[in-house]
Amino acid sequence: MHRREMLRMFSTMAMTPVLSPDIFALLRQAQPSSNYSLRTLKEPQNETVVAMMDLIIPVTDTAGAKAARVNEFIDVILTDWAIPEERDDFLAGLATIDTLSNTLFAKKFVAASVEQQTALLRSLDDEIDWQHESARRPRSVPPSGRDGQLRGEFFRVFKRLTLHGYYTSEIGFTQELKLEIIPGAQHGCIPAPAGKKA
Repeated sequence: MHRREMLRMFSTMAMTPVLSPDIFALLRQAQPSSNYSLRTLKEPQNETVVAMMDLIIPVTDTAGAKAARVNEFIDVILTDWAIPEERDDFLAGLATIDTLSNTLFAKKFVAASVEQQTALLRSLDDEIDWQHESARRPRSVPPSGRDGQLRGEFFRVFKRLTLHGYYTSEIGFTQELKLEIIPGAQHGCIPAPAGKKA
């Protein structure tokens, strides 16, 4: 699979962190280096991305999406992997989040309360038919029409990018899933170490 196909795949692939070895290896290549600097997302856009992904995968007993630097993973995908039209659609969809937040709460998404942000993202999630390729027509999230469709497709891709960015990061893979990215030697049938999944 070519990496230019990945963003299109995010709009149709299953809503699960389980990936084939080939796709996992490909997505590992998009994990940012330790000195990575954002190249596509501008600071206000990045703030919105961080706020959204932090609600999708918050800190619990393990680190969340922010610590896993999922925003930088998304930036790598947008910069190096997406075609210009995909990048433009993603950024336009991201802009509709502030438009919707202003409509609902009279403030940008990052200025809204956590409760308001959560309600907004839940309403977007509820409007997506996750079993089929395209988003359902928005019922209760104003405004509808082109913005509603753009926002639905954007959120579908955004949520999948967040999940796959997290679960292919070292934090998501080793701390959350308790797996090894590069397993050691094969030792046959021995008990798995405490806290590790077989």
